[in-house]
Amino acid sequence: MDFDAKKATRATVEWIQQWFEKNGPGCNAVIGISGGKDSSVAAALCVEALGKDRVIGVLMPNGEQNDIDMSHLLVEHLGIKSYVINIASAFDGIIAEMEKAGIEIGKDTRINLPPRLRMSTLYAVGQSHNGRVINTCNMSEDWVGYSTRYGDSAGDMSPMCNFTTAEIRAIGTELGLPDVLVHKTPTDGLSGQTDEDKLGFTYEVLDHYIRTGEIEDLEVKEKIDRLHERNLFKLRYMDTFEYKG
Repeated sequence: MDFDAKKATRATVEWIQQWFEKNGPGCNAVIGISGGKDSSVAAALCVEALGKDRVIGVLMPNGEQNDIDMSHLLVEHLGIKSYVINIASAFDGIIAEMEKAGIEIGKDTRINLPPRLRMSTLYAVGQSHNGRVINTCNMSEDWVGYSTRYGDSAGDMSPMCNFTTAEIRAIGTELGLPDVLVHKTPTDGLSGQTDEDKLGFTYEVLDHYIRTGEIEDLEVKEKIDRLHERNLFKLRYMDTFEYKG
């Protein structure tokens, strides 16, 4: 499908402006800055919509972060206010208390705890700076559940959840972001693997399948369909029991 990045960018900027007018007049946009394309594009869209003085970037390494220079590059490029808040002591403290309680800590726990700590940090910064937290997920990641519930999947508003990875890159280029940020290899910044290594297929294949329904590798199709079905609960509000007694 043809994608008009200019039109999509303009429409998204207008939607962000309208959302803030209704849900937070005068409020700031608070965004976790990872140095990847999604947080970079989300921040740039908010700068276009609200002006750089109303956008706050929060860098949240868990100890040492090898690519944190990309995060600094983005905030310098956009000229936005930013804070570095290292979550290592919070992470280490919770892990230590869990171990003290006799809990055997699994690999996924160590991977998913940092995103949840980061989201708590963003809301803390937001409450201290009259802010609204911006979700930075995209459609491709959401489609296969590649996000942490109540971590990076949370937020007050989500400007990019209906754009695929390729479309996000096109918007980033349209916004004039540095190429190194737009085309940086996607990683979760936690496990040491790329997104595509963990998923077992490329975003190019996933994006094409999402938009056209076409895919050549039937094993990959089955895997994508299975992940999509298994993770649909992440895209819903919490399931609730409705008592009709």
